[in-house]
Amino acid sequence: MKKFLFDLFPLILFFIAFRLADIYTATAVAIAAGVVQFLWLKLRGKAIETMHWINLTVIIVFGGATLFFQNDAFIKWKPTVLYWIFAGALLGGKWLFRRNLMQKLMGGQVDLPAAAWNALNTSWAVFFLFCGALNLYVAFSGHFTESQWVSFKVFGLLALMVLFVIGQSIWLSRHMKDPADPTRLPQEPK
Repeated sequence: MKKFLFDLFPLILFFIAFRLADIYTATAVAIAAGVVQFLWLKLRGKAIETMHWINLTVIIVFGGATLFFQNDAFIKWKPTVLYWIFAGALLGGKWLFRRNLMQKLMGGQVDLPAAAWNALNTSWAVFFLFCGALNLYVAFSGHFTESQWVSFKVFGLLALMVLFVIGQSIWLSRHMKDPADPTRLPQEPK
């Protein structure tokens, strides 16, 4: 739970700064929070995950463009770009390199048949593609205000993620192999 809140730190500060000021102040606060979060991990000798690198890079690039050009379209694209990078990594890893990234990430904790690993990888990629497209719709369709987009970015996308993780957990529990089962096949090499 502590790690989850730590990862949400820039997003929470973005929301608070938006409510107190505007989108540009919120963007600057999110960039600063991302850098502070990154430096905190470095100074504490903690592992910096690939996700931290990607997220920091995307917030600096799109947040920086938002501030430099004084155009909020860049920061509104940020969640979509981030989600589509994740989707691309999952799909590209499987199709181009014949590596299932979900299996690589979770294989030490979960033992699944190959078909279930493939379904899990694909479902996460589709989820990220969907969230990216949904963000574009809320941000640019003209049906929502900037304030509604910020609330959707902070709470809506987070709620979708939590619901998806719960659904995936239920699905995973039905496909997990029982380690005590004598007919259990050995797991594929990673």
